[in-house]
Amino acid sequence: MHVIGTVGLPGSGKGEAATVAREEGIPVVTMGDVVRQETADRGLDPAKDHGSVAQALRDENGPAAIAERSLPMIEDRLEDHDTVLVDGIRSDVEVDVFEDRFDESFTLVSIEAPFELRAERIDARGRDVNEDGGGEALAARDERERGFGMDDAMDRADVVVENTDSLEAFHDRVQAIVEAKADAIETPDNEVRQP
Repeated sequence: MHVIGTVGLPGSGKGEAATVAREEGIPVVTMGDVVRQETADRGLDPAKDHGSVAQALRDENGPAAIAERSLPMIEDRLEDHDTVLVDGIRSDVEVDVFEDRFDESFTLVSIEAPFELRAERIDARGRDVNEDGGGEALAARDERERGFGMDDAMDRADVVVENTDSLEAFHDRVQAIVEAKADAIETPDNEVRQP
């Protein structure tokens, strides 16, 4: 059994890492889906109200609320698979939840990219409502996620992937991590490094 968690600011590449896992036959539990479902259950627009509902869940049920709601989904997938990828960890408290539950079988991967590159990616994917459309600006999203404890979670990563090259190169790096299912990952180009 192995659980790989990804952490990173918006546009860093977490969704692409999840795509690689799926291509390798590894199920993905997306923590944002918990928030999207709760947003829809509250009759709100997931494209605009995602952040406020994420904050509300944490305010109402504690900082580990979303991670705790994800655990049954992860355990369900582990019944039929050796590895599960958890997409979108946002805080050190959430890291605690997964480390407490999965112990040495949990690997945290921080996916990192500069602000300008992340902004370009978010604009290109076109699924996020921008500030003009009533959504959040990237700087505001970064600030909110950092407020959850994102920086502390990223600092605790077992593996750091700098996502600044081509999409193909990033996919190759993530594939190496997924296939290794281990804490110490080495690659020839040294783009994956231990913190």
